[in-house]
Amino acid sequence: MKTMMFAVAALFSLSISSAAFAADEYNKVPAGDAQYKACKTYALKKYEGGEEKSPIAGQTKAEAWCTCMWNETPEDFKGSLAKFSETAKGAKTNKICEKYSNWGD
Repeated sequence: MKTMMFAVAALFSLSISSAAFAADEYNKVPAGDAQYKACKTYALKKYEGGEEKSPIAGQTKAEAWCTCMWNETPEDFKGSLAKFSETAKGAKTNKICEKYSNWGD
């Protein structure tokens, strides 16, 4: 019984850790997407370091962060991605995207 519980716990841990690394890169944002463009503009004006190179090939930190925010918010989200990240509700998504873009605390 202990062996079975250990195996279940190990599989669960493995599935959680692999899910965290499942998305090396997010889906590309459609060209001309207004929400993404507004996110980049806002982020570059408000925060420092957005023009620096991100770990994502061909993207600055602001581009990678906004790409992540665009992908991590629900399909029906119509608001400002950058302003959402500053809310209590958006804090978790912000942390994910800061890590993805290597931009933040």
